[in-house]
Amino acid sequence: MDAYDQVFENNRKWVLSKKDGNPNFFEELAREQRPEFLYIGCSDSRVPANEIMGLEPGEVFVHRNIANVVNSIDLNCMSVINYAVVHLQVKYIIVCGHYDCGGVKAAMEPRDLGVLNPWLRNIRDVYRHHQQELDAIADNRMRYNRLVELNVIEQCVNVIKTAEVQQCYKANGFPKVAGWVFDLHGGELIDLNIDFTGQLKEIQKIYNLDVK
Repeated sequence: MDAYDQVFENNRKWVLSKKDGNPNFFEELAREQRPEFLYIGCSDSRVPANEIMGLEPGEVFVHRNIANVVNSIDLNCMSVINYAVVHLQVKYIIVCGHYDCGGVKAAMEPRDLGVLNPWLRNIRDVYRHHQQELDAIADNRMRYNRLVELNVIEQCVNVIKTAEVQQCYKANGFPKVAGWVFDLHGGELIDLNIDFTGQLKEIQKIYNLDVK
């Protein structure tokens, strides 16, 4: 059996396992999604959102792209945030990066990567904003992983800049924005402990959009 056919065999086994645990699983799944979380993560195949969070289908709304970037002119990402906040009323928006991220590593290298250049510029800008701190780190791997963390923090800031998040938080007290890093080597999720309310207060000095 080749890899393509194996997927359908895996699916049949998965369906049976879910029905064994709960005969009504798919009827309940089909009714409506009410996830508590919006997860914005990297497209890396080694970082499956539901599994690392220990959540079932229907419990997390997911958007993924190279290096978990939140760009205000990315209609895809902005549409996901809008839908998650306005329609699904998620309580948390998580930006999750991971150590050994290929996108972050590519952004650190002085190479022409063609169509990837404008996308990776978002991460290179993060490096530029934090160049003094990063250049002071002698160990290449430690510098690389610190940029992963700083990129997550900057993308959280970009989420907080959005009108939907500011307006919904003012009206309802949610969603809150958090930044995580997944450690591929040990499987742990690391909370970067973003000061959401503090960041929101600072951001609104310039990006105040909480009035419709």
